[in-house]
Amino acid sequence: MNAVRYLLDEHVDPLYRTELLKREPSMTIWRIGILGAPPKGTLDPDILRWCEENAFILVTNNRKSMPRHLQDHLDEGRHVPGIFELNPKMGVGETIEELLMIWAASQPDEYRDRIIYLPL
Repeated sequence: MNAVRYLLDEHVDPLYRTELLKREPSMTIWRIGILGAPPKGTLDPDILRWCEENAFILVTNNRKSMPRHLQDHLDEGRHVPGIFELNPKMGVGETIEELLMIWAASQPDEYRDRIIYLPL
């Protein structure tokens, strides 16, 4: 079982979670707003703290403010397992393949404290 776990930002289409779980049911992929995850409307700094405390890589399409929030988080001496920024030029199928490949081939701490812009 792979230890890489994803948390989808609330603005990421829920289709990604559905399709990823169809392809790999053993994957741990949560979405903001589901039971156990941060509720919808949670501020980005709080999401980063939750990801740190629960060892989830954040998958988001927030290219504007997330770099600043990550830097503030790191400046507080905190860490995050990683952030994956979706590429608006990639199709849903291509993005799903990318996330599956990363999940299958990565170590949980490989993306620590970094923003990774997809594709790799």
